[in-house]
Amino acid sequence: MIHIEQITPRLTWRLRHEVLYPDEPIHQMQMDEDEDGHHFGAFADNQLVSVVSLFSKGSDFQFRKFAVQPAFQGKGVGTSLLAYVIDFAKAEGAQRVWCNARAQAIGFYLKSGFRQTGENFTKNNLDYEIMERLL
Repeated sequence: MIHIEQITPRLTWRLRHEVLYPDEPIHQMQMDEDEDGHHFGAFADNQLVSVVSLFSKGSDFQFRKFAVQPAFQGKGVGTSLLAYVIDFAKAEGAQRVWCNARAQAIGFYLKSGFRQTGENFTKNNLDYEIMERLL
């Protein structure tokens, strides 16, 4: 069973490092804007297995650094956490939720009701597309 709750930015760093940026130093997982966001974690048996950070500009909400521990990928953890974050954003007045999706994650976001915008870019040798969901 998965339990989701708001967490401190610092608790996101280990999973950001392990899943998204294993070749980077862990101290680089901190973002300047972390203190301005909302951070969420999914727990299985009291173990943090997924994290995501949410930032808002008016009614526009961007989630970033979405990571699911490999052993928990494909088991609904990410889907549950994303649904939780979308519900949170709606309650906060969001009209749009968006992300910079890694190319290999586009299918996951499409299944969750996001649409491709056609805005693509490459950063640190990774291909991304901006995806959005209007609420």
